[in-house]
Amino acid sequence: MKNEYSKYYSEKSLWEKIKKFSKSAGSKVVYGVLLLFYVMKDKSVGVKTKLTIAAALGYFILPTDGIFDLTPIIGYSDDLGVLIFALSQISANITPEVKEKARNKLAEWFGEIDENELLELENKIF
Repeated sequence: MKNEYSKYYSEKSLWEKIKKFSKSAGSKVVYGVLLLFYVMKDKSVGVKTKLTIAAALGYFILPTDGIFDLTPIIGYSDDLGVLIFALSQISANITPEVKEKARNKLAEWFGEIDENELLELENKIF
């Protein structure tokens, strides 16, 4: 993970991106973002882990990444790959509380969510 993307991360930019593109990104991508975000907010998480998260979220925020995000269907596939890589690197820090916060926020935004999509993502991480 290139930490150069961490310079694009800010909490404000993250929420703006999610607010604007959450429906087109889909619940799986947003769930991955939320997992990373809530791990990053945990005060017990180390700096190295937070840098990994900031780089992945910076990549997600940056609109000119590997595949242009506005491209239907495939636009977020590269983002999902980066998110999965980062999540697998920090998986030991993903607690049941982090999962619950991410799922609750996802349900708040998307309403009913497909549990199988979330489990599919979790199976790639753990």
